[in-house]
Amino acid sequence: MDWHLQLITLYLAVCKFWQDGGWTLVQRHGPYADLSFTDEEVITIHLFGLMDNQRRIKDIHQHARRYWREWFPRLPGYGAYVQRLNRLSDCLPALVERFCETADGGAATGLIDSMPICLARQGHRFKAKVAPEIATVGYCSTKKLYYYGVKLHLIGDQQFRTLPLPRFIGLTPARLNDSEALGLLASVPPDQELYGDKAYEHLTRNADLPFTMRTPVKKQPGQPHLDAADAAYSRAVSRVRQPVESIFNWIEDKTGIETASKVRSYQGLLVHVFGRLAAAMFMRNVLPQSA
Repeated sequence: MDWHLQLITLYLAVCKFWQDGGWTLVQRHGPYADLSFTDEEVITIHLFGLMDNQRRIKDIHQHARRYWREWFPRLPGYGAYVQRLNRLSDCLPALVERFCETADGGAATGLIDSMPICLARQGHRFKAKVAPEIATVGYCSTKKLYYYGVKLHLIGDQQFRTLPLPRFIGLTPARLNDSEALGLLASVPPDQELYGDKAYEHLTRNADLPFTMRTPVKKQPGQPHLDAADAAYSRAVSRVRQPVESIFNWIEDKTGIETASKVRSYQGLLVHVFGRLAAAMFMRNVLPQSA
C-alpha cells in the first residue's frame, strides 16, 4: 500500500472515530473559532507524520507543509497547529483503544510490563518541572536509568508466536512501583495467569488477587545462585513474558516514545504518549486489514 492510500485510510478511520463520539471528548472551541482546518485533519497529520518517521511536532508540521500541502490546503502556522493539537489531547487515549485489537472474552494468559517515558534524564531530572500533575522522579532498574517522567504500563493477552494484544494501557508517576500500580488495577485483568518480571514478585504470595501472578524467582539474601528447579522455572516464565518486552521495543523503534524531552506541558505529554501509541496501533492493527 503506497503512502496515498495509507493517508486516506488513516483520515477515514479518524473521521469515523470522530462521528462515533470522539468529538465529545475534547475541549470545546468558542463560537468565534475558525474550524476551516478540521480537528480530524489535525490528528491525521500528527499520526501520519509519526508513521513517516518524523519525531518532533515541528518536523511533522514542516513535513506536512512541504509534501502534503495539496492534501491539507488550510494548514495553519506551527504555533496555531500545536495549540489545536494540545486541545485534542483528551481524545487520543480513546483513539488508541479504537485502534487496538481485543480478544473476545480475554485470553487465559496475560502479560504485563512497563517502560519509562523520560522528560529529563540523569542529573537534569532535578530541575525538570514539566507536567507536575503526573510526572515525578523515578528509577528504571532494567535500563539502570534515573529520570523524571512517567511510566507506561501495558497488560496484554498472550498470542501464539506473535506480539500480545493490548487490553489495558495506562500512565503512572515514575516513582510508583510496578506492583503498586498493578494493585490499583487488580480488578481490571480477569486473567487466570498474569506473567510479569521480578518487580511483581511479592504479589505471587498474595492469595486475595483475582488472578495468579507468575514471576521469575528472586534469590534470597546471601544466596549465590538459584537451585536447578527455580532456575528452570524462571527461564520458563521469562520465555512466556518475552513478547510484552518485544511490543515495547517495537513501539519505541517505530515512534521513539521513550524520549519526551521536547514536551512542555501536561497536554503535550498526553499528545506525545498516546499519539505515538495510536500511530503504532494503527500501523499494526488497521493497515494490514486495509491492504
